[in-house]
Amino acid sequence: MRKDRSVKAPETGNKQNRISDGTSITGEIKSEGDFRIDGKLEGKIESTGKVVIGKSGVLIGTLECKEADIEGKVDGTVAISGLLNLRASAVIKGEVATEKLAIEPGADFNASCVMGSGVKNLSKDVRKETGKSA
Repeated sequence: MRKDRSVKAPETGNKQNRISDGTSITGEIKSEGDFRIDGKLEGKIESTGKVVIGKSGVLIGTLECKEADIEGKVDGTVAISGLLNLRASAVIKGEVATEKLAIEPGADFNASCVMGSGVKNLSKDVRKETGKSA
């Protein structure tokens, strides 16, 4: 007797995308899943999930996501609608807007920071508050 073999549908949702150590990308990334960066990204990453930047990870540009866990280096604009968690090895420079912020001792946090709701349009909000123009 022959058994029917059903075709398995592709999984969606909880898959994690990754930029591995030794990989360098320039451009814009949009993702509906979680994302991990252990290589280098110059540009912008938008995710509806969590973004993790590993110890060897470098982001030069813009990060927009729901949650972020940073161990590596970020130079640019960070907009997090939930929790931004900076590990002891993190190095952050630029502008940060987040609902919640957790910083481990040892993290290098050299950025302007806006906390609370209204994370969108970070650069515009910071210019308004500081009186600077674009």
